[in-house]
Amino acid sequence: MGFDSILILDDEMIVRKHLEEILRKRRYRVQSAASLAEAGERMSKGQYDLIFCDLRLPDGEGTDFLRQYVKGKDAPIIVMMTGHGSVENAVECMRIGAFDYVTKPLSINQVEVILDKAERYEQLVEVNQYYASSEDSATQLHGESAAMQRLNELIGRVAKTDATVLIQGETGTGKELISHEIYRLSQRSGQPYIKVNCAAVSETLIESEFFGHEKGAFTGALQRRKGRFELAHGGTLLLDEISEISLPLQAKLLRVLQEKEFERVGGSSTIQTDVRVIATTNRNLLGSVEKGEFRRDLYYRLNVFPLQSPPLRERREDIPLLAQKFLKDFSRKHGIPVKGCTPEAMNALIQHSWPGNVRELQNLVEHAVIMTPTNGWIEPIALGTLAYIGGPQPSGLPAEIMTTGNGSENPVVAQHDESGDNSAKPVKSLADIERNHIHRVLIQTAGNRSQAAEILGVNVRTLRNKLNTYRDEGHVEFKAFD
Repeated sequence: MGFDSILILDDEMIVRKHLEEILRKRRYRVQSAASLAEAGERMSKGQYDLIFCDLRLPDGEGTDFLRQYVKGKDAPIIVMMTGHGSVENAVECMRIGAFDYVTKPLSINQVEVILDKAERYEQLVEVNQYYASSEDSATQLHGESAAMQRLNELIGRVAKTDATVLIQGETGTGKELISHEIYRLSQRSGQPYIKVNCAAVSETLIESEFFGHEKGAFTGALQRRKGRFELAHGGTLLLDEISEISLPLQAKLLRVLQEKEFERVGGSSTIQTDVRVIATTNRNLLGSVEKGEFRRDLYYRLNVFPLQSPPLRERREDIPLLAQKFLKDFSRKHGIPVKGCTPEAMNALIQHSWPGNVRELQNLVEHAVIMTPTNGWIEPIALGTLAYIGGPQPSGLPAEIMTTGNGSENPVVAQHDESGDNSAKPVKSLADIERNHIHRVLIQTAGNRSQAAEILGVNVRTLRNKLNTYRDEGHVEFKAFD
C-alpha cells in the first residue's frame, strides 16, 4: 500500500538527488523537475500522488503551482519546501491547501514521517469517499435462541484473530451482520471495513472492483481508480456472495490471499496489501467445488474458520423479539405509531416457514406497519404476504383477496376444512404465482434488483433473465423495472 508516483519540484540538484535516493529506496516511482515550466510538462503527461514543491523557483513561486494543482477530485498531495521558512509563508501555504510545510534540508526521518502521514491521509480520503457513495445498513445481531447464543460465542472467538472466515447460510439470514460483528469486535475495528457484493457487479467489472484499474485500462477508465483491496488496507474486506465470481478471477483472488499482493487492471506495479478477508455465500460451496464451479484450493483458503448462519425457521423463539424490534424501527421511520401485534398476528408470524428468513420478516413487518391504522394493533389481515406465499396458516388467519401484477384479482383463499388444515390454494398456475411474487418483491424493494434477488433466493443474473422473459411475453407491468 502506498503512492504510485511522486514528483520533486526544486531548482537545486542536490535537493532533488537527495530526495530521489530516499524515495527510490522505498520503491516509489520518482520524477523530478527544476522549474514550473518543466513541472507543468510532466503534469500534462502523467498523474502524481504526492509532490514535493519548493517555495521559490527560477520562473515563479511555488504557491502558484500549489493554487493550480491542489484542487479537484484527483488532486495530488502537495508538500511545500523552503530553505528560509517563516510563519507567514507557512500559514499562506496551508491556507491554499498544502498538506505540509517543511524546511530544507530534509532528513531521512522527516521524509519517512511525511510519507507515512500522507499515506494514512490518502487512504482516509478514499475510504470516506467509498462510505459516502455506499449505503451502510449494518446493525446488531438479535436473538436469544440456543442457535444464536452458539453463533455469538463463535464470533467472539474468531473476532480476536486475523483468521479468514467463511460464512454460509440461506439468503436473508444475516450473513452480512455476522461479518460486521466480527469486524466490530476485532483488533482492526478502528480500520476500514469495505464490502463488495460479488453478485451485484458485472463479470467484466468485478476485477476492477477488487483490484482497481489504471487510466485507459479499458473503455471508460478515464481516471486511475483504487479497488476494494487497496481501500481496505489495514482493515477488513467482506466478499459478499463469493460463489458468484468466475474461475479466472478466483485464481487471482487466491494469489492475493496467499501472497498479499496484486496489480491493478492495466498496471504493472505490484501493490502490497494487509487485509483480513471475510467471505459469504448462500450456496453449498463444497458442492460447487465438486461440480467444478469453484476452485478447491480457494475454498480451503477461505474456509479457515467456517460459520453457519441459522435460518429463521430453526430459531422461531427469536421471531417475537425480531418482530418487535422491526415494528419499533419502522413505526419511527414512517411516523406511524403502532401498539404492537395481536396474539393472532404473532402466532401467524411464528408459524410461517420464512423462506426469505429475517429479511422477509423485516419487509413483512414494514408492510404491516404501513397497513395498520395509527395507534392500532397489527392484525393478521395486515400480514397478507403470508397468505400469498402459501403453506400451512395458523387458525384464525382471515382469507383475503390478493391483487396480481397485471391488476386483476386473483383470490388466494385460506380454505377451512374439518381437519383444521387451512392451506392457501391459488387459482392461477405455478408460473403465474412465481411471476406475481417477483413483481410484488420488486415493488417492495422499490425496484432494487440486488435486494429483490436476495429476498427471492436467486442471483441477480437469474432475476434479470426472468424480467427480460416477462417483458418479451408482454407483461407490461415489468417495464417499470428496466
